[in-house]
This record gives sequence, C-alpha cells and structure tokens, in this order.
Amino acid sequence: MDKNAKIYVAGHNGLVGSAIVRELKNKGYTNFVERSHSELDLTNDSAVSDFFKSEKPDYVFLAAAKVGGIMANNTYRADFILENMQIQNNVIKSSFDQNVKKLLFLGSSCIYPKDAPQPITEDSLLTGPLEYTNEPYAVAKIAGIKMIESFNLQYGTNYLSVMPTNLYGYNDNFDLEKSHVMPALIRKTLLSKLLEDGDLTAIAKNLNTEYVSEDQILTILEKYGISKSSSGVTLNVWGSGNPFREFLHVDDMAKASVFVMEKLDFKDVAGEKEVRNTQLNVGTGSDVTIRDLAYMIKDITGFKGDIAFDASKPDGTMKKLLSVDKLNKLGWKHTIELKDGLSKTIEWYKKENL
Repeated sequence: MDKNAKIYVAGHNGLVGSAIVRELKNKGYTNFVERSHSELDLTNDSAVSDFFKSEKPDYVFLAAAKVGGIMANNTYRADFILENMQIQNNVIKSSFDQNVKKLLFLGSSCIYPKDAPQPITEDSLLTGPLEYTNEPYAVAKIAGIKMIESFNLQYGTNYLSVMPTNLYGYNDNFDLEKSHVMPALIRKTLLSKLLEDGDLTAIAKNLNTEYVSEDQILTILEKYGISKSSSGVTLNVWGSGNPFREFLHVDDMAKASVFVMEKLDFKDVAGEKEVRNTQLNVGTGSDVTIRDLAYMIKDITGFKGDIAFDASKPDGTMKKLLSVDKLNKLGWKHTIELKDGLSKTIEWYKKENL
C-alpha cells in the first residue's frame, strides 16, 4: 500500500478499527476517510453506495460489526444476523463497484464448529454444527468469508479475510450487559475493588448514576453479580469457569491486519485446487480457563474478595483454540502476552473511567 493511498476503516471508533488506525498512523499512512456510525449507517445500502462513490477509497478494512457476548448474541439473534449481513453486503458490494484495490474482512473464531478438533485449523470451516448461542452471528460471518472468496473467483478481486480469536484492549465495549467476557470481568472486578474500598462515589460515577445511599448502590451491583456481606465482597461470574479461551491483544490484531494488507494477496491463501477456506486465523496459539483469567484480573486489580462461579449459567463452547500455523508460516506472529496485555488494558480503563 502506498503511504498516501486513501484508506477507509469501517468501524474506526471500535475496538479493532481504532487499533488498525493507530497502527497505520504509526507506519506512516496519512490519508484516511472516516465516518462514525451517526454519520454513515452501514446497514443503509444507498448511503453506503453514495459514500463510496463520493470518497472512492483505495483500501478498505471492514472492521465494523454488531458484536456482543453470550447473552446479547442469544437474546438479539435476528438483529445479529440481519445487521451484520447488511453491513458486509453493502461495504463489499460498494468496494467492488468503485474498484477498491484491496479489502480486508474481519470475522470471528465463532465461525468454526462447536466440536472442531483443537487447535482449530482453517479447513474446519463448515464441517459441523455451530455453537447455538451465537449461531446467527457466526452464519453472517461465514457468509462474509464466502462472499470474499466468490468475488475473487468470479471477478478477480484481491479481497482477504482474517478470523481473530477473542480480542481485548483499548476502546473495548465494557457494557455490563452486552460486553464479552474479558471487558465484563475487568469492569466488574474493578467495581468489586471499589466496593471493597468503600468508594461508593466512584462506583456511582462509573455506573452513571447519582450516589444516594449504600443500599441503592448495592442493589445495582447485585444485578451484575457483585454482592457484599459481613465476610466481604463477592464477584459472581457466569458459568463454571472451566471453558478455555484464547485472547489476543487488539494491538496485535491491528499489526496482523496491516501485515496481511501490505504483504499478502489472495493467491497466497487460495491454494492450487478447489478454492475454499481462504480465511486466515489470527491468535496466540495458547489459551486459559475463564477461572484462571478471572483470578489473573483479580490479582492485577488488587481485589481481595471472593470469586464465585455460577454453573447454572451457560458456558458456551468449552474450548476454542485457533491454529495459527498458516499465518505464522506466512510471516506474522503475536508479540503481546496475556498478563502484560491485561495490565495495560486495566490501566487504560481506570484512567478513562475511574
């Protein structure tokens, strides 16, 4: 990519999009076209078409998506499949119509079957049933991969797709009801620490509510699994704590995305025979239990109370470790280990929100 080429990062305010913009700027890229969600609704096909006709970007990073944790995915099933399909269809089609030189589609590791052999290789795609709780979102992302492949095969475009493992880091969604497991645990643990310290004013500020009484604060916190008794503060976590999850810092994901756009072409991942499963897994190649993750966050934040696991709540897939051999062999490997990345993310959140 030329350093002066016009680049559009769809979702530039989000977790991944903002990291991609930071990485591109660090590498000397200067020509960005940006639209927030309020300025451009990517589910609106005519608005997206007009935007591409007007701006004519050279390169597109499709990092925009409707995302959420287990509860959100399972509750808003229709919204997740419909809105993600609309976003993908509109951006990919308009990129084609306006002769975008290269496009990178960002998916998710949930595209793979629930019981895929571990670590999960790219060839596991469409070999078995998906995890039920996020099936609509996964189906939308699979459709995006196949759209990328199909445009390349039919029209000779140079589009690529990357499938990140669970991401975390700056600008994540820390909503207490709709966030993924990592940001939810970080925020809830920090709130537990504040309750332990008796800083009810800081808790009220973080919850965006007025501090009226301790009982009022405790009622709100109990809704999110944080309780206080004579023996101390307890943080209740959804699920048994036994599932394994792989986590990648978003800055590493951004580096991988820019690497793919700068160094690789569709021919590098297409294979010689039947073209399928051309997506590239992006991860660390190692995982950790939710239980160990919770205690790691507890240690970093300094929370001294108890952590309890509610096995009556769904665990989701028990293990979901990606094979990253393909991308490693093509020249990219992660650099940020989990504990260091967690420490950086927690400090960032405290600075921004406490």
